[in-house]
Amino acid sequence: MQNKLLIWGAGGHALVVADIVRCENKYEICGFIDSTSEEDSNTSFCGAPLFSGRRISHLTRELGVDNIIIAVGNCDQRLKLSADAQSMGFQLATAIHPKSVIASDAIIGSGTVIAPGAIINPSCKIGTNVIINTMSSVDHECILGNGVHISPGAHIAGKVAVGRATWIGIGSVVKDRIQIGNRVLVGAGSIVVKDIPDNMIVYGNPARIVRNNP
Repeated sequence: MQNKLLIWGAGGHALVVADIVRCENKYEICGFIDSTSEEDSNTSFCGAPLFSGRRISHLTRELGVDNIIIAVGNCDQRLKLSADAQSMGFQLATAIHPKSVIASDAIIGSGTVIAPGAIINPSCKIGTNVIINTMSSVDHECILGNGVHISPGAHIAGKVAVGRATWIGIGSVVKDRIQIGNRVLVGAGSIVVKDIPDNMIVYGNPARIVRNNP
């Protein structure tokens, strides 16, 4: 019998997470949670019931489910929802697509989602609630903090450290041994060749600081 799972989110990323979960065949998806809705809509999403955010604290008892994945792209929001879910007694599940490649000694934190075609090389440490998105790569000895999002087609070279809730935009490249702080937003297609302090928005080739990330 499969363990039961809720997916918190009802947008495009939730569709991706649901597909990964079904490909893994470890969990039965019991429903999706829409934080923007005050009431249940009596509709389905991606083949499972769609519940309002107000109901989440009751769903453990009603559905007999205690596993959850936060399927929200925004890093700060994902970490907040994760903390909320854990305070209600939910356990964070991981979703790892069978067509991803993960080194045997890589450490993967709870709540992390690894999409198809993603590569994680040896001696990497991946935090909780991280997204390693489609066809992205994280090379040897990288450290990714909690809530990091590596967007589709982004590539992180070896021995890079990425801080909590940092979002590496689609198609970006980070040079080896770079240190990127917490809550940094790297714009799409950027090439990061210098360290970046906390709470910055950077963009370009080479990536330059545009402004603070509020």
